[in-house]
Amino acid sequence: MDFGNILALAFGEIISPTTAAYALAALGLAVHFGYTGLLNFGQAGFMAVGAYGFAIPTLSFGAPLPVAVLIALLASVVFAILLGIPTLRLRADYLAIVTIAAAEIIRYVVTTNSLTNVTGSANGLAGGFENGFFALNPFPEGAYNIGPVGMNADGLFIRVVGWTIVALACLSVWLLMRSPWGRVLKGIREDENAVRSLGKNVYAYKMQALIIGGLMGTVAGMIFTIPRGAVQPANYATELTFFLYTVLLLGGMATVLGPVIGAMIFWVVLSLTQSLLFGAIETGAITFLTNVQAGQLRYILVGVALMLLMIFRPQGVLGNKKELAFA
Repeated sequence: MDFGNILALAFGEIISPTTAAYALAALGLAVHFGYTGLLNFGQAGFMAVGAYGFAIPTLSFGAPLPVAVLIALLASVVFAILLGIPTLRLRADYLAIVTIAAAEIIRYVVTTNSLTNVTGSANGLAGGFENGFFALNPFPEGAYNIGPVGMNADGLFIRVVGWTIVALACLSVWLLMRSPWGRVLKGIREDENAVRSLGKNVYAYKMQALIIGGLMGTVAGMIFTIPRGAVQPANYATELTFFLYTVLLLGGMATVLGPVIGAMIFWVVLSLTQSLLFGAIETGAITFLTNVQAGQLRYILVGVALMLLMIFRPQGVLGNKKELAFA
């Protein structure tokens, strides 16, 4: 096995656009669950709104990039309001059920055959909706290297934009959570009745947190889909939200950098286990597995590794034990 190549692939996952998208979406979950105590299991729905909200106006109406982004963000706000109005008074477990159902409703709506001309149904959308984004690329054509990872100009551009957005989002959350508004959210997480007794509108604060975290998920959906050049509804299934919660718990629930570190760990571990298993199969060291079985086994191995981490450090890599009091 080429261990140098295996390590290079793992490093590539640290800086990949997918990792940036996961980090941003998990940061939105940190606002929802880590800081406010909202057990939102519909973050995949916000990512789908971002991807389709960006792609549909571009392909169907020829909307320029700023307009397409604005439409996606507005669609996210509308989705958050429609989701929050009937659900934010529900208890945590009921909220989880409703939000996961809402995300699935979004996915089933876009796969409806009657909307094939708009959403592409189960086949999704492709056809150049990302061209407007890459037209802004200031980097000249050529090969670029970040450490051992090689990429073209477009690959460098999406990484720079994606991680810049993640950095700005982290800074924004850090500032928000140290403001009076953020302290109210933390109070709601600990005891919303006590916050309500002080005259605060708990419902309004929850709605604001849902919108802000949802917007991060929406932008993450755009970052996730632009380098792929296609929007596939299968990418926004329920397991995506579970992966995002894995990322959040890995890094720390109520931390700013935790989701970023968690996303990096998640994708590096997936890359390492896949490369090692596939390499062992190719060299004949493992003869009882196919590549398909190895792909399934890596999730089992990753799950075991993450379970052990949660046993020995349940608060996550950057978290602290105080966060577990309300979980």
